[in-house]
Amino acid sequence: MREFVIGENDAGQRLDRFIKKAVPRLGSGLYKYIRQKDIKLNGKRAEISQILAVGDHVKMYIPDSYFEEEKKPPEPEYKGLGEVKAVYEDENIIAAYKPAGLVVHEDDGGETDTLIFRIKGYLAEKGEYDPGSEQSFAPALCNRIDRGTEGLVLCAKNAAALREMNRIIRAREIEKTYLCLTVGVPREREGTIRTYLEKDERENTVYVRAEKTPNSRTAVTKYRVVKASGELALVEVSLLTGRTHQIRVHMAYIGCPLLGDGKYDRNAVNRRYGVKSQCLCAYRIGFHIKDKGSPLGYLNGVRIEAPRPGWGRWGE
Repeated sequence: MREFVIGENDAGQRLDRFIKKAVPRLGSGLYKYIRQKDIKLNGKRAEISQILAVGDHVKMYIPDSYFEEEKKPPEPEYKGLGEVKAVYEDENIIAAYKPAGLVVHEDDGGETDTLIFRIKGYLAEKGEYDPGSEQSFAPALCNRIDRGTEGLVLCAKNAAALREMNRIIRAREIEKTYLCLTVGVPREREGTIRTYLEKDERENTVYVRAEKTPNSRTAVTKYRVVKASGELALVEVSLLTGRTHQIRVHMAYIGCPLLGDGKYDRNAVNRRYGVKSQCLCAYRIGFHIKDKGSPLGYLNGVRIEAPRPGWGRWGE
């Protein structure tokens, strides 16, 4: 028998979801054991959809083999990873500045130096995260940006903040603003681009479609030219939808691809300027939280701005 006492970061989730994270070896077998009353909540028959509260006791009368640690690659040592530049931080969230070239999560290439590992190490060093004491939670990113894009990424420090931040993002109560440097100056200095975008998963490339297709999705981008000189323009962009490569594809679509973007631009131009990564920065995050009872309601009206990137000072 194994017993779990529900802590702050375990509460607020369904019983089955907690078990899947706490005892991953059990898999779908958890439903059989719940049905057989071998898993009990506070000494009583458990239901898979019950929401856990702090102090609840989950007792599992199942074979010990399910609790054996899985043979999986350990997380990389947090020490020795790059620093975390926290632009904003409180007891619930961090807005960290990701440099271009760093991935947010481990990918198929087996990257060990990632933004999330850096943040875990940063919090562990501060004493705000102890992986050994957590049963079902680890600090988690709430949004992501491409390897070649720099700028702000939000991370939740606890489970309650993660759930609420995910709700805020789904409800579109968060506004994300980007800066980019384009090759070519948009004909209209301010406008909205609305198209259908379709992603080729095999090539990891996105294409604009003139009409709606079964695999395409509507994409809407607002832009404003901040400065222009010669063939270059510094452009502020707001996303009304969040599609893969949306800004890169849309700016290329209107004839103004991002400087440094080898996928949607001509590499000859990038070589001429000596730029190897797309000039795109997740520059500002603003919160417009409508629920007055939200545990993150104190963020309503807050705007977090990243330092302007080196290329973003172009033309000043």
